[in-house]
Amino acid sequence: MVNLVQNIVLVTIILAFAVLEIRSHKHEHFHATADDTKLELFMFLALLAVSQPFIFAVTAKLSALAMPEQRNAWAHLPWWAMGAILLLADDMTQYWWHRVSHSPLLWPLHRAHHTAHYMSIRITYRNNFFYYLMMPGLWASGVLIYLGFGDAYLVYIVVKLAVILGAHSAVPWDAPLYRVKWLHPLAWVVERTVVTPATHWAHHALTNDDGIGHYKGNFGNLLFVWDLLFGTAKITRRYPPKVGLQDDLIFGKERWFVEMFYPLIHSRRAHSALVPGGRAYEEAADDGHAKQDAPAAVSKT
Repeated sequence: MVNLVQNIVLVTIILAFAVLEIRSHKHEHFHATADDTKLELFMFLALLAVSQPFIFAVTAKLSALAMPEQRNAWAHLPWWAMGAILLLADDMTQYWWHRVSHSPLLWPLHRAHHTAHYMSIRITYRNNFFYYLMMPGLWASGVLIYLGFGDAYLVYIVVKLAVILGAHSAVPWDAPLYRVKWLHPLAWVVERTVVTPATHWAHHALTNDDGIGHYKGNFGNLLFVWDLLFGTAKITRRYPPKVGLQDDLIFGKERWFVEMFYPLIHSRRAHSALVPGGRAYEEAADDGHAKQDAPAAVSKT
């Protein structure tokens, strides 16, 4: 029931943002390839129909075996306590999962999210298939649902999904906050509380050299507070002119099924992180500075 209601609400939110992108004609500038569409569609369906239901079913079964007397044991907690626990167990752990996914070891599982050369709600769940299966926050949420957080989780996840989709949307909803002077105090609070298009687009930037991009930071999903607390925040109130990865521009994009199912399928590209021993791209420019701020130098070792 949690999955069903969540998915209905999720689709409704997605449709609302999709209408905004279409009416603004932003979608006309995506120039998405067939591989982009397949990766985004199949990962979205896999998360909703496979990964999350699987995780929730397994956590329910294991919880029933390990602590049968604790089913709904925390259902008496007030809503604010449940919300705080969910923020710690799901959102904070997702911040750290996102952050470590930019390390050489886990980068292949998250790389697909950054290969999109456009920002849109359609890239929100664009990741490797195993990225979500290994996400600590989903497993923790499954346990909390067993403990009685079912209704609270539905409210929490609706809010979180709205923020995450809004942060990826091609229509930056936060722009008026920076443009209208009397809204600046509100902007100061909002951009330090939740993830906004400006802060999240910076994380997707093609380069850090434009003074906007912040590839090694702005890892938050719902709350931007975690970036402030853990020293990875950068706020510019600007949007990077280009997003994506430099190595895709140089060597050509990876195939959608490689991005989705690595390490079961390996890349055939000359330089790729999606091969055993492969690492993220970084090439020294003529002046000795890196063209792309990435976890490690590329090579096939």
